[in-house]
Amino acid sequence: MSRPSQAKVSTSDHTGVSVIQSQVHAAPSSSSPQVSGPQLVPQLVPADPSAAGGKALPPSKMKKPPADKDSEEYRQRRERNNLAVKKSRMRSKQKAMDTQQRVNELKEENERLEAKIKLLSKELSVLKDLFLEHAHNLADNVQPPAADGPAPNSSSTNGQ
Repeated sequence: MSRPSQAKVSTSDHTGVSVIQSQVHAAPSSSSPQVSGPQLVPQLVPADPSAAGGKALPPSKMKKPPADKDSEEYRQRRERNNLAVKKSRMRSKQKAMDTQQRVNELKEENERLEAKIKLLSKELSVLKDLFLEHAHNLADNVQPPAADGPAPNSSSTNGQ
């Protein structure tokens, strides 16, 4: 198989992007249809090969020519930008205020919970003291069983 021969034609537009059109001359072969004349194959490449690592930039990344500061378009862009900056700063301040409010609410809740812990700890201490006092009183009222046989019975069956 033979390779098609190529001739390159380069043109540059106002955006700094070169369009290289390759003229492909295909050699006739039995499996491919006959090509009548050169075919142009456009390829986008930067005009400056060192820019962007030799890759073409998308339209959104290409630099626009600076607008005249007195033009209507420039004034409108500045106005939109100023509004966007103002909105961004307001959102940032609002977020900071919301965060500070949340911090204050959490601090108050923490103080309430700590006060509740103190109260419940005091209540637990009082209940423990009551329990221990009751257990001690029960222990004092119970007589240990006698070691010499069964304990005397208050209801005797001797004469009945």
